[in-house]
Formats: sequence, structure tokens, C-alpha cells
Amino acid sequence: MKTCIVAGASGLVGSSLVRMLLESPGYEKVHILVRKKIDLNHPKLAQHIVDFDKLADYQADFKADDAFVTLGSTIAKAGSKSAFYKVDHDFVVSFAKKARSLGASGLFVVSSMGANASSSIFYNKVKGEMEENIKAIGFPSLGIFRPSLLLGPRQEKRAGEKFAGWMMQIFDFMIPAKYKSIHVDKVANKMIELALSDKNSLFILESDKLQ
Repeated sequence: MKTCIVAGASGLVGSSLVRMLLESPGYEKVHILVRKKIDLNHPKLAQHIVDFDKLADYQADFKADDAFVTLGSTIAKAGSKSAFYKVDHDFVVSFAKKARSLGASGLFVVSSMGANASSSIFYNKVKGEMEENIKAIGFPSLGIFRPSLLLGPRQEKRAGEKFAGWMMQIFDFMIPAKYKSIHVDKVANKMIELALSDKNSLFILESDKLQ
């Protein structure tokens, strides 16, 4: 059985992912890196309090086979474009480097539909640059997941996304598969499925492949 490390455990996709990892017979230990301890206890779970600004200095006392990262914010929540870039690019890349140093051969990352380093849209550009930089780290197996609008139990209220999700569900039959809203459980399940397949390659899965 495998050991894994996760960043973003308290988020929308991350909370679903951690729950599934703890239930999975494929993993005997799940290490999560968090800013503060979350209200979750399980025999397989180990929580590590870290400062993501100083992640390179963090000295871990364990090894990992796979790494999962679901870190993500919005410009509004982060407070500025530079703060958003730090979370969605810098923290993701630094986590990936740390995971590789801990022995992880597989990295599985939630990005976004439309990610493109050359995009004129700031959000898509940041996600694209993140993807390009994690590719350069050298993981034998790299899974990049680009979901459309995510559905699930958010802790914070996002009125615009809630309305968009409601509208997309109503008009679901008219929306091309790539752009359909998707539940976080489907994304998390596909991440674990790919990680346990032990295939050494680069995988980029658009939202229609995650449905």
C-alpha cells in the first residue's frame, strides 16, 4: 500500500479527496499539510502544521509515494492579484518540489479549465504558468485536472458561483460536455483512480473526461 501527501485538504476538492483517500484500501497513510489543524481524526491521517511561505524549509520525517495538491483561491478571496498568484502558483509549485524531495513519483494537481500560460486572462494565465512549472520538476507520473465549475458543499458563500451552478444544472442538456458543471467527488475520485493506476506519464484531463 502507498503513502501520500496532500496540500489543500480543507478546500472544496481537498476535503472530498482526503475523505476518499482515508477510505481507500490503496493508501495506508495520508499526510496533510495545513496552516492550522482541521477537525478530522482517522487512524490513517497525520496532520502537519506548516507555513506555506516557508515550505522549502519544512523538514518532514516521512516519505511519500504520491502527492495531491488542491490549493486554490480567487482574486476576491486572496485580496489582490499578487496574493492570488502566491496561492495558485507559488504555493503549488513549492509543494510539488517538497513532495518530490520526499520521494513522491506521482503528482496530481487540480488546475482549471482554460489554463494557458499565454492567455490574456489573468486567472487562466496563472493556472497555465503553474502547470508549466510543475511539469519541469520531473515527476514520472503527472496528472493535471482541469474541471469546469465545481459543485459541492462550500464553506464560504459565493453567490455568483451558486447561481451559475444552478443555471448550469437547469440547462445541462444544452451544454457541451467539456463545460458542464462537475461535482467535486468526481474530480477527487478520478485523481485517486489515476494515482493508483501506476502509469508513468503526463495526463491532462479536461472536465468532460472527469465526468
